[in-house]
Formats: sequence, C-alpha cells, structure tokens
Amino acid sequence: MRICLLVPSVYGMRGDVRSVVNLAGELAERHDVEIVSVRRHKERPFFPVGSKVRLSWVVDARPGARHLLPPGQMRTEVALWRRLRGLRADVLITTRPGLSVQAARHAPRETVRIAREWGRPPVPGPIRRFYPRLDAVVAATETGREEWDRLLGGGGGGGGGAGEPGGPGGPGGTVVRMIPDALPAGPWPRSRMDNRIVAAGGRWVPVKAYDRLIRAFALIAGRRPDWRLRLYGGGPEERRLRALVTELDLHNHVYFMGTTPDLGGEFAKASIVAVTSRAEVLGMTVIEAMASGVPVIGFDSARGPGEFVADGRSGILVREGEGEIEAYAAALLGLIDDERRRRELAAGALDAAAVHGAPVVAERWEKLIAETSGRS
Repeated sequence: MRICLLVPSVYGMRGDVRSVVNLAGELAERHDVEIVSVRRHKERPFFPVGSKVRLSWVVDARPGARHLLPPGQMRTEVALWRRLRGLRADVLITTRPGLSVQAARHAPRETVRIAREWGRPPVPGPIRRFYPRLDAVVAATETGREEWDRLLGGGGGGGGGAGEPGGPGGPGGTVVRMIPDALPAGPWPRSRMDNRIVAAGGRWVPVKAYDRLIRAFALIAGRRPDWRLRLYGGGPEERRLRALVTELDLHNHVYFMGTTPDLGGEFAKASIVAVTSRAEVLGMTVIEAMASGVPVIGFDSARGPGEFVADGRSGILVREGEGEIEAYAAALLGLIDDERRRRELAAGALDAAAVHGAPVVAERWEKLIAETSGRS
C-alpha cells in the first residue's frame, strides 16, 4: 500500500513532526511510505527519519534555491495544488487543517484522505464545507475526538478500545476516530530513578509556561540543593527564562541543555519530568517521559497533561489558580523526598505509555485505512 503523509515542514522541532516521523517509520515496515514536506528550509530533518521512509518536499525554501515562480504564499499554493492533483498514493494523511482542506479539494477521489488533528477545530466555515469530502478525521485525544465529532455533525463513533480505532461512523459521513500518537520504535531507554534530576523539554514558547516551573523550583532549590533542573529545547522565550534564572539566583540549580532529537534518552537520565504547559495538545513530551519510566508532574489544566497522565497512577496533577506555584513546588518536593512513590508512579507511567507503542498505533491506523477504503 502506498501511504503519503503531508506535513507543513518535517524539518522543525515540534511534537507533531515527531509523531509523524514515528508513525511513518513503523508503517514503512509493511508499506511504501512517503513524507511530503510542503516546505524545506534545512538540509535534513531535526528528528531522524527511518531509512525505509521516502522524503520529498513541495517548495525548497533553502537560501539560494532556484524557483520557477517568485517566492511567497501563491508560489507555495500553486506548487501544492499541482502535487496533490498528481498524487499517486492509496492513502493521504494530512496533518494541519489548511492542508486537509486542500486535500479535500484537490487530491484524487480514489485516494483515501484522512485528516490527522491535534488541536481543537479552527474557524468552522471551511471545515464544515470541505471536511465531508474526507474519508476520516483522526484526533490524538478523546477530548479532540469529541470536539471534531460535534463540529462535523456527530455520529463519528467513539474512541474505541486499546486495539480498535473506534465505533462506526455516521451513515455516509466522515469517520471521526481517536488514535494516540506513536512513540519511536523500541528499544526505549528506561530511567534508573537514582539521579537527582528534574527534567523538562520542548519548545520555549509562552504556552509552555516554563517560567512557572522555574519559580516553583526556586522555592525548593535551597531546601534540596543537591537536586538540579535541566531544561531541554529552544525558542523565543530563552532570553526571558535565562533572565528569570538570574533574577532568582538559580545559576547552580537550573541548567539550559539546548535542543536534542533524543528527548526520551535525556528524560531517562532524570527521576522526575516537569510539565507546566497551559495546554498540552501535542503531548509527545509527556508520552516520551512516561515511556522512559519517569513520573510526570503537570498542571490539571484544560487540554493539559491530564489528557495523558492519570493523577496518582502515572504522575501527579496540580490544580491551577491561586497559589499554583506553591502547590506545584509542594508536589515536586513531595516526590523528591519519596523515592518509593516515584518508583510506583514510574511503573504506572510505563503501563500508560504502552498504548503509544509504534506497532500498536500503526495497527490501529491500518484498521482505520481498511475500514475507510471499504467505504470509498
């Protein structure tokens, strides 16, 4: 089977890119798989792409690249339309609403077209108009599935069990399913839970709220000076976060580790992973932490880590609002001081991560593709 995954850019450091690369690598063990990046702006992707996965792009945005059309949005759209109309694939999986709309309009009708969604439905006009032409919409969480099901008129079926893609879709309508993100193929590194390290990772952008984590760690650094906070990633918030570390005199406690394509391997060196996002729609950071056998502490926010973490079983969720920094610091300190509890939560985290194993996730995609192919 020829499967094409269409992404805005496979060259960036994003959770959705990581998820797509992981899924493509597993599907490529049994199918002809290609990742098509709308834009190419670097020599190679940030995350390693499996050797069996073909990689191509629509527009080469690298400096010095020659183009038939002048640079700009119009050039990209024209090139994308041409690529979609000439697509030779059995299945097309799109990874952004804008791309899904274009696929609904221009991809061959005989191709199974599936929209992979991580966020809540955007402005509904184009969605309601063009998504009914798609064969399925796949959300990464149950909350997302419910939102897309409501937008598209209901009847899209449930999230399904651990091995099933979901219930039957509405008669003649777009199938809506929940399939979780995939971890990279194993073996997966495991934490020994004996390093006095709290780790956090991802893009340094305002929604990730790393300032909350730094302020919480400041409350416990003096009480547990042998513990360290390692921050992995990069982004526009770096200067502000470094200034906050200076302001709070945390130079000997908080370390900026830079970016890494192997965040799971770095998490395996820690005993706690901290997530302070205001929303965690792209939960790859949480999933990779749990798969490394490390308990997660996060805020119990809407569409937050609670989508992936079971409070008291695979991690700890802290209520947001008044006194949230102090409450988060207390949760950190409690887990720092209780090794037995850390290990219990780590075992629960490993169990929770099992549904994200690449073979398990790929099998659910294959079942969905078989179902939607039969409806075409």
